Amino acid sequence: MLQKYCGEFGRWQLRHFILTTLAWALEAFHTMVMIFADREPGWRCRNGAAGFGCDPSAKSVCELEPGSWEWVGDKAATTVAEWGLVCGDKFKVGLVQAVFFGGCMIGAGIFGHLSDSSLGRKGSLIVVCILNTIFGTLTSFSPNYWTYVFFRLLTGCSTGGVGLCAFVLATEPVGLKMRGVAGMCTFYFFAGGIAILSGIAYIFQTWRNLYLATSLPSLLFTFLVLPFIHESPRWYLIRGRVKEAMNVMSNIATSNGNHLPQGVLLTLDEESSSPLSSSTNLEQAYTEHVENKDAVTGSLLDVIRSPLTRTRLFLAVVINFLCSVVYYGLSLNVVNMETNIYLNVILNAVAECPAFLVTAILLDRLGRKPLTIGTLWFSGFFCLIGGLISSAGVWKGVKMVCGILGIFGMAGTYNLLFIYTTELFPTVVRNAALGCATQASQMGAILAPMMVVLGGWLPFGVFAFCGIVGGIFAFYLPETLNQPLYDTMAGLEG
Repeated sequence: MLQKYCGEFGRWQLRHFILTTLAWALEAFHTMVMIFADREPGWRCRNGAAGFGCDPSAKSVCELEPGSWEWVGDKAATTVAEWGLVCGDKFKVGLVQAVFFGGCMIGAGIFGHLSDSSLGRKGSLIVVCILNTIFGTLTSFSPNYWTYVFFRLLTGCSTGGVGLCAFVLATEPVGLKMRGVAGMCTFYFFAGGIAILSGIAYIFQTWRNLYLATSLPSLLFTFLVLPFIHESPRWYLIRGRVKEAMNVMSNIATSNGNHLPQGVLLTLDEESSSPLSSSTNLEQAYTEHVENKDAVTGSLLDVIRSPLTRTRLFLAVVINFLCSVVYYGLSLNVVNMETNIYLNVILNAVAECPAFLVTAILLDRLGRKPLTIGTLWFSGFFCLIGGLISSAGVWKGVKMVCGILGIFGMAGTYNLLFIYTTELFPTVVRNAALGCATQASQMGAILAPMMVVLGGWLPFGVFAFCGIVGGIFAFYLPETLNQPLYDTMAGLEG
């Protein structure tokens, strides 16, 4: 219907796409805020302590006598400074970050299911944005470390549903020809959110104020943007709400300057073509078609039962896991680069943008599969080089460039996998499958902070391994270029 009558990507889809994908900037705020909130600030020797238990050239405060040094600036600027998360307690920095991604894993599973079933794509997005506002605000008032960990867990649970709900809601009303490009453009908003976050963190130097500043936009989005976003017509269709689906499709056609002929109706993959155009009682037949439909349901169990989708799910889970270790690992590893953290975060975000552009251009030329393999190996190669380079002198800059190029390749992969996973599964289980793949991503993200905390050559070594092995697994995925988005399991298997 989009191809023949409504338009694949007209004025309606552009407006809907931009408004919906603003949510990705919010996810960037809640996810990457830990880079600034949990960083270790600079330190200095106390007056008169230099040479007496405090060596200004020491690489770590762990080498100094207690009480001989102090943090530079506000003592409560970061969680590390306020709660003394150094030396023997340094693992707590990685722990709270891992707990956040653990929450994301839980949330992806919960909201992946709810957005396919009762809540819908838009309803789930409303819920997670409200929860993000509440939990993010409460985080800023944490009186101690363990309360902070608890609220980061809750924030992770809600944040885990933002990206997958926004992505599916934004791309489902887009036609076949523009689906890949639109999907890649979604992630400009995430990269833009990271760059904006760096500016916000520069303005709000204390971690409590930073959490407040990054939580308020979710509230504004809920009340100023979400009311103008439509529910997905595909979700309406599989829930048996054909009348609402037709209303949205009619709205799309009108906004795009097209006309939806009378008697043209939506049907599921497994249904035969509608004969209404030749019906003698068109109005009665239309009423029967839109009102007498049962909801088509599906779950992750249906995906696992089918040999076809079971294999696809396994590959999607493994590749998403490996990709996430590298993507989040390189993003968080800026704390080990010994360069300006605000500049480094912005450069990493900027490096993602050309990756999206290159991937979007090549997506419909090379196909999903070759591009996935190529970007994984590209990132893995530069991570391998980065692991072999020391952090001394001029090599520090070379190592930073390797990290940026690693981000470039893996950002392309990470975002491509959203499109790829969406196309591998039918509407009835799409968000559940995408939620499962996202859970795998969060498992990889849980591992990433632990690698970063270890420091040295190990993070780059692990990231190189994950990129290369991920590319090998991608060889077994089917190509989905120019294939339709199926609505039901029967339609896909057929």
